[in-house]
Amino acid sequence: MSPILVRPVREQLEHDRVIRLLQAKNRRRFEVGINPGAELNVPVGSGTSAMYPDLVLQSPERGHRLQAVVEVETGESVNHLEALAQWAHYGRLRVPFHLYVPAGMVDVARRLSEDNQIHVAEIWSFHAIGDQVRFTLVHRSREPVPGAARKRAASPAVAPRRNPTASRKVKSPSRSGRKSVEKKSKPARAQKRR
Repeated sequence: MSPILVRPVREQLEHDRVIRLLQAKNRRRFEVGINPGAELNVPVGSGTSAMYPDLVLQSPERGHRLQAVVEVETGESVNHLEALAQWAHYGRLRVPFHLYVPAGMVDVARRLSEDNQIHVAEIWSFHAIGDQVRFTLVHRSREPVPGAARKRAASPAVAPRRNPTASRKVKSPSRSGRKSVEKKSKPARAQKRR
């Protein structure tokens, strides 16, 4: 459970509204599970280690592989306790962790993640203009997701395929004393004798 046990009603409504907007925004690319308010619908992990981020983005393909987790914060919940209790755990997952914070809390969120060495793949800000909520990407990590390097190293490298129509190279002696130099051969039609 979050260290922010009870958010003010207005902030909880804003929090849940942003979750639903992000669900609609990501619906085309992912199968999106949400955990708004006190609901525990879609876990990441199982048993006692199960976590319930605000959005769980899974592959729409068979197997529903986890692709990313998203946490939405409000002005009250961008704090040291929240960072250690939730962000730190999400940052250690082998998938990207995206953090959405109010526009005025971006610097605080960035500082908290850096001070506590929490790997956040992307930090987004949001602000309301009338009835619309606007999202802005303010930080993208250049570091790979933790554990992704091991995953990449375990998968076999695919050798590039050779192009069968590529020109052949013929070795011929050179005058400069080098043993051979590669020359491109001429197409069969151009090699006719006169």
